[in-house]
Amino acid sequence: MPHYRIKPADLKAHYFDVTLSIDKPDANGQTVWLPVWIPGSYLIREFARNIIEISASSKGKPVTLTKLDKHGWQAEPIKGKLEINYRIYAWDLSVRGAYLDETRGFFNGTSTFLAVKGQEHQPCTVELLAPAGEQWHVATSLPLDGARAGEFGLYKAADYDELIDHPVEMGHFSDIRFKACGVPHEVVIAGRHRTDMKRLKRDLKKICEYQIKLFGEPAPFDRYVFMSMVTGDGYGGLEHRASTALMVSRDDLPLAHETAVKAGYRQYLGLCSHEYFHTWNVKRIKPAAYAPYDLYSENYTRLLWAFEGITSYYDDLTLVRTGLITEQEYFDLLAQTLTGVERGAGRKRQNLEEASLDAWVKYYRQDENSPNVIVSYYTKGALAALCLDLTIRLRSKGKKSLDDVMRALWQRFGKDFYSNQGGQGVGEAEWEQIASEVAGFDLQAFFEQALRTTQDLPVASLLAQFGVQTQLRVTAGGADKGGWKDIAAPGNSIGARVAGEAGGVKLTHVLDGGAAQQAGLAAGDVLIALNGLRVSAGNLDTTLGSYAAGSAVEIHAFRRDELHVRQLTIQTAGQDTWGLRAAQDADTAAVAARKAWLES
Repeated sequence: MPHYRIKPADLKAHYFDVTLSIDKPDANGQTVWLPVWIPGSYLIREFARNIIEISASSKGKPVTLTKLDKHGWQAEPIKGKLEINYRIYAWDLSVRGAYLDETRGFFNGTSTFLAVKGQEHQPCTVELLAPAGEQWHVATSLPLDGARAGEFGLYKAADYDELIDHPVEMGHFSDIRFKACGVPHEVVIAGRHRTDMKRLKRDLKKICEYQIKLFGEPAPFDRYVFMSMVTGDGYGGLEHRASTALMVSRDDLPLAHETAVKAGYRQYLGLCSHEYFHTWNVKRIKPAAYAPYDLYSENYTRLLWAFEGITSYYDDLTLVRTGLITEQEYFDLLAQTLTGVERGAGRKRQNLEEASLDAWVKYYRQDENSPNVIVSYYTKGALAALCLDLTIRLRSKGKKSLDDVMRALWQRFGKDFYSNQGGQGVGEAEWEQIASEVAGFDLQAFFEQALRTTQDLPVASLLAQFGVQTQLRVTAGGADKGGWKDIAAPGNSIGARVAGEAGGVKLTHVLDGGAAQQAGLAAGDVLIALNGLRVSAGNLDTTLGSYAAGSAVEIHAFRRDELHVRQLTIQTAGQDTWGLRAAQDADTAAVAARKAWLES
């Protein structure tokens, strides 16, 4: 079987050294290759560019290694064992690649482990070596093969697909352990922090036990690891079959003296919930296009709305169902999702199936015009999941829900996905058919509108039947992300998203039909004055509000190093901000339906 040995070789230069030993190489010349993308992050990333040295040998003698393309090499034909030695540059502080410095090491297998062509389905072993002179520890969900938990040594994987699905954290970190439904879980926090680890353990245990029971015990893994890297402003996560890698802002973690669930901690718990839910929905219940993954090139599917959008629906729903946030806090989060979708003109140009298919070329390659031309399959997908759930609940008179659909998908596709026989992915039409079958009525009309048109989803009318009052209002300013507010009069707008910039205000995105676009301003322009008076991110809303809508003002702005003068007509801010709250006059049936939805 292929054997890998990986060592943090030079902490200051950020180098991992890897040795791949192949006992029975291809007699015609063994080919090895590295993936060009990592499952869960839909962008070609060209990991092989970080291999800075590579060589081969057999029985102590050099073997010629020929590069075939951007990520593959072929050794000359030999008899006997083949060893390939290579050095990886690891300086990607994200959840997708590899990172190494004097304080920690982290890597995904897609960044570090060359696949042996023709032996991808063979079992393999991995020896994790400690850096010289360092007393580091290890956190990974890789199965043990002689190593002791938390220590360097020998690990194993059933095949290459499993090998690259267990990231490794090493260094000095805080960790806690708990059991959820009898299954061991580990929480690792790397980086400087003052986290209330007992509270974090208590809260994550609730999330894990709820989701395990939602799909049905036992859990689909023997143990699970949450790996979080703390930075000043980090955020992000990537799912794996028995672990997740996360980035978190230091200020978002709970402190010992805090009792409330602050906004940042709520966001972090939602992220943990999201990635944990992926253990079922995408790691085992998969689109047919991902069964198996093709790691040589893009894998296209129209179902990302279901795998990312539905997961985005359940992440915050889990928090309210477990009592970690209140009903109103959940409504505020839902209002922020509605607001994010409403503020993008792209929702009128791209439907959810198109958004899913175009993830590789549009969602993961966003630019200054993206809000005008794309919609997020995360956020609008979550709203489609909400509408689907409420529709099933209403039409089945509370007997069925999206929970039942997910459990049916789990039983048919996910439960035995990693069995000896191997699982099958869900076909694009099949997902909708199963939903209709479980609901007990035809959902085709719903899916046609929600997935294959750009019509707005019937969120308000559905929520009303669950005793939830909705509000669509003007924004209260640049910091307003959504939520219920009573605003006496609409403000003004320049039709652009902005950010603070030294000496002015930078336009990050110019929105279709807005005042900025009509005045000839573009993304990247820096506004410095309005009618001869300096503007900044702090005073822009107030300055705009001092003019009547329709007023023409003179704008001074820099485009690169060139000063431009434009005439801009101030517009009234549009209604693009949502608020939600429990309706005070809701009837008994609506209140009961809301309770069943949010507490089930």
